Amino acid sequence: MRSFVILLRKEEMALFSSPIAYAVMTVFLLIMGYSFTLTLFISHQPSMVHIFFQMFVLFMLTTPLITMRLLAEEQKLRTMEVLLTSPVSEAAIVLAKYVASMSLVAVMLLLSGCYAAALAWFGDPDFGPIYSGYLGLALLGSALVGTGLLASALTANQVIAALISLSVFLLLWIIDNFGWLLPSPADTLVVNLSLAVHFRPFAVGSIYLSDVGFFFSVTLLMLLLTVRALARR
Repeated sequence: MRSFVILLRKEEMALFSSPIAYAVMTVFLLIMGYSFTLTLFISHQPSMVHIFFQMFVLFMLTTPLITMRLLAEEQKLRTMEVLLTSPVSEAAIVLAKYVASMSLVAVMLLLSGCYAAALAWFGDPDFGPIYSGYLGLALLGSALVGTGLLASALTANQVIAALISLSVFLLLWIIDNFGWLLPSPADTLVVNLSLAVHFRPFAVGSIYLSDVGFFFSVTLLMLLLTVRALARR
């Protein structure tokens, strides 16, 4: 546990000392602040449903920037061998990088809470969909970080890792549009792979265990595959 805490502290310092983290947070908050203000003035409704869907898309675009360097940089700098020969397991290495990345996602979500605070200050919003929307974004962020971590483990090139992550995210975003064209039961199977299908209920205020289980399963699967990828080195 002590070695894991030291490793986690190292990852946290590396992440939050990088200009990429602050650039991602700044771009995220600026775009969402503009979108929130514009949507509020147009709709005049104390709701964040549209904001959650926009944050869903923006998460898919920014998460590859967070995860692309996690393991790819270790391979490029040839420090991966040092990590793998240190008294920590591959699982601890992967988990430390995952938790550090999720801490940045949590900071982004926490800072975006000012939008909900603004709605509460100027109106009387229904906080049920707001709570479920943030829960959905946290689960989505977890699945995206896990997938990005796997992509970073497969290559030593950060740009290629980001492109792999982004390609997978976009495919899982639009896959339900193609799934409906397939015959049964393949259509149901493919549609249920869509990130948007499982996130949509959270954004409108509904929480289903199947959707929670989907995001948890994707996260665990990606982390296990990442551990296996490291173990093969």
